[in-house]
Amino acid sequence: MKFFTATAIAALTATAALADPVEYVFDKSHTEISASWVHQGLSRQSMQFTDYDGTLMLDFDTPSNSTIDISFNLIDGIWPGAHHDRFIAHLNSDEIFNTAEFPTAHFVATGFETEDGETGTMTGDLTLAGTTVPVTLDVTLNRLREDGTAGFTATGTVMRSDWGPTVGIYAGPISDEVIITINTELDVAPDDAE
Repeated sequence: MKFFTATAIAALTATAALADPVEYVFDKSHTEISASWVHQGLSRQSMQFTDYDGTLMLDFDTPSNSTIDISFNLIDGIWPGAHHDRFIAHLNSDEIFNTAEFPTAHFVATGFETEDGETGTMTGDLTLAGTTVPVTLDVTLNRLREDGTAGFTATGTVMRSDWGPTVGIYAGPISDEVIITINTELDVAPDDAE
């Protein structure tokens, strides 16, 4: 769920040093956050998270000063493609996300590591259906423009069974392993833009 977060941006340093954390916002027209799994050993299927927001306070000079805190709407913030209504109803049921009780997923970053300023990892806590599990994302800084706009790719693998008898109970025909993929562009928030 990168997703999950486009949230891995704070794992990286960049050539432009910023003295303090700067607020960033998602460019949602150029952001894709998805989860994919294997269906019956036959094919890889995926869904996208479309309704998300949170706090992105980024310090490119000292990543440990950054704050990443993002919530995802699970009720109607997912697009799986064909048979949308039926699939969303299944995800909302108590067999999977139980959105009647837990309407959102929540990710909070807990650590950042990078050696070259272009690739790194971000660790964090992902809460689904009331259960919190640590996750790790591998992050690549694709580009940092002079105006501050930044582009990142992040990927990571989670196991549904780590969330116990909630998200993992319906093993059914799909894999326990789920790949989170995030491709995002981030803009400096208007109040922080020069």
